[in-house]
Amino acid sequence: MQHDEILSSAPHASASAAAIWAPLRPFIAAEARLAARAAKAPWIAALYEFLRFGVKQGWACLFGGIAVALMLLTWRFYPANAPLARYDFLFLCMLGVQAALLATKLETWEEAKIILIYHLVGTVMELFKTATGSWIYPEPSLIRISGVPLFSGFMYSCIGSYLCRVWRLFDFRFTGHPSRRWLMALSAAVYLNFFTDHYGLDMRLVLFGWAALLFAPATVHFKVWRVHRSMPLLLGLFLVSLFIWLSENIGTFTRVWLYPQQAHGWAMVSPAKLGSWFLLLIISYTLVSLINRPRAMNVRENALLSERQKQAA
Repeated sequence: MQHDEILSSAPHASASAAAIWAPLRPFIAAEARLAARAAKAPWIAALYEFLRFGVKQGWACLFGGIAVALMLLTWRFYPANAPLARYDFLFLCMLGVQAALLATKLETWEEAKIILIYHLVGTVMELFKTATGSWIYPEPSLIRISGVPLFSGFMYSCIGSYLCRVWRLFDFRFTGHPSRRWLMALSAAVYLNFFTDHYGLDMRLVLFGWAALLFAPATVHFKVWRVHRSMPLLLGLFLVSLFIWLSENIGTFTRVWLYPQQAHGWAMVSPAKLGSWFLLLIISYTLVSLINRPRAMNVRENALLSERQKQAA
């Protein structure tokens, strides 16, 4: 049940993921020269790799970072009497950002299709959750379905975009990756539970156990610089969920949406929502894995490469 038959350890030659965007190529060449200098001293190499990790993560968060920035800027500066509602302005901005990412080839059409599916999945859930009073969108808008402004689907797109981009930028490889068939089954159960829990059938604890069973044996190997580093995949998913929860606090602080307990004054979103985001992230991860085929990590080859580079330094 744990290993996916589609995993392959065949060599995969690829250039920097950023090289597909022509304006970045001069910076890539300059970065390569900087890296060559950093490699000459172990402590400088370690610092350089740490900084490189942060830059790559920031680049992967491009879509989500723009969304958070727009929420903050419109909350602070958007005119209350503007002819275009704030939510509609956000929708048009995010639509433009998505178009720009495709036009500049920072996202592929295959990735955009998966992100669109997640966008639709999230919007359907939004319609149900707002109808049952789980949260509200307090401001008026024209571009909406029922009580849900259509820009809200882009909040889910941010998660899908991040996973697609981080997968490419860090050249993900895996050991012990769960079968995608089991992931699809788990994702379907997770999505169904977001609806059934309103009718007294909440299988959340079972879903957490199922997720732990699938993901606990898995390790994700990610390439920051010269060799692949590793971390438990379950830990990686939890950390992403944590950052989504932090972003959700920004969303509610800027009154983009509100939970019932925040109607009379902002309060931090309950940490219990971390579990909901973790489960929702599984759906996004499963969708992204359908286009980014999980590839197996050759641990022995990576260890030899790491040893050679240490000797060279």
